[in-house]
Amino acid sequence: MKKKILGGLIALGLIVLSVFLYNLGQRPDREYPSFPLDPENKASTVHDSIPLRDVVVTGNNWDGVITIFDPNTLEIIKKISAMPDREERFTDIYSGFKRRLASGFIRDYIGEGNDQLVDDMFTSNDGRFIYASRPSFADVVAIDVNSGEIAWRTPVEGLRADHSAISPDGKVFLVSASTARKVHAIDVTNGEIIGEFESGDQPHENTYSEDGKRIYHASIGKVYVASPNLDFMKGDRWFQIVDAETYEVIRRVDMKEKLEEAGFEWIDRAIRPMAITKDEKFAYLQISLFHGFFEYDIENDKITRRLELPVPEENKDLSPGDHLLNSGHHGIALSGDDKTICVAGTMDGYIALVDRESFEVTLIELSEDPKKAKPYWATSSKDGTRAYVSISGMDKVTVVDYATKSVVGEVPVGNHPQRVRNGQLRLVD
Repeated sequence: MKKKILGGLIALGLIVLSVFLYNLGQRPDREYPSFPLDPENKASTVHDSIPLRDVVVTGNNWDGVITIFDPNTLEIIKKISAMPDREERFTDIYSGFKRRLASGFIRDYIGEGNDQLVDDMFTSNDGRFIYASRPSFADVVAIDVNSGEIAWRTPVEGLRADHSAISPDGKVFLVSASTARKVHAIDVTNGEIIGEFESGDQPHENTYSEDGKRIYHASIGKVYVASPNLDFMKGDRWFQIVDAETYEVIRRVDMKEKLEEAGFEWIDRAIRPMAITKDEKFAYLQISLFHGFFEYDIENDKITRRLELPVPEENKDLSPGDHLLNSGHHGIALSGDDKTICVAGTMDGYIALVDRESFEVTLIELSEDPKKAKPYWATSSKDGTRAYVSISGMDKVTVVDYATKSVVGEVPVGNHPQRVRNGQLRLVD
């Protein structure tokens, strides 16, 4: 009898698992915004006499749309699809068992039920292309901003592409290959992978130094594992300084050790977004599950200060599992003069402006329900006087003035905006 019961339970478990995997691997029935292609205006036909104009580009992760707006008037100039090849890509995904399940996992456990269609993007130096990483498609593409077509496509190793960076000279596009424990360096002229460096589990943030000689990088571990009691399952989470020419790791730091040395014990070690001062003496680090940030002295390799930012009453009992992919706050930037820190208070529904010297805080509340707004990224404007903060839960970018510490504008963008970047484009009317 016991053997029959055990056999029945195993059979039932296998049935449940089969149904779960089957459902996980199904393509959702949904439509995405479409934009007409204009093959007559390929990059090669766009003359240099058409001037470069300053723009801000925003990647809307859940609808695969890139919104381009004017940094001065905040008017939307253009929207383009980050996935004009989506049917081909979805066909690739759903023709193979492994890719099908990986895509379903990304959608259900990382994308909150949505495919992740554009994560990070940067404009080309000549203003004719936008280079974008596409998580669910596990690739990087160069999109012709005038024709809307894809000029080249480069798959990353593994099953997901993530955060990116572009070298100050505009020649190399970095992309984190999430499941391959490495970062690829891609030649923007042809999409060829010309270098790479090793990372920890789930490589994430990439930031170039001002002079382009160093790369600051962090891996975040398996963020779908929430409990600190299961920390051993999250994998390696390192802060790395990398030589941008040779791609050799110059320094690798377990930041939890540095936190403990400074007397700031914390339940996680993974660095999320970071902001580096122009002189590269200090980094401001958001750590998984922490509502605030830590100051890291790069020269002396030690944590020097901690700022705990306010937690709304509604979030006082927030468990690790209630956090969005282990993020307390996700998004941090420095003003152009390095005097003010802008923080996207992701779980707490506010933008925090922090005086870098005194750590005095000004809060800008975004919604009555702290979980509604979900600010997700912060980027300073080209001139450093403003911050652009993506408000992913409300499908907009909020513009904050550093001097007045106030909101000076809002731009409605698309479904779940994440990365926001400055650039220049050569756009045909």
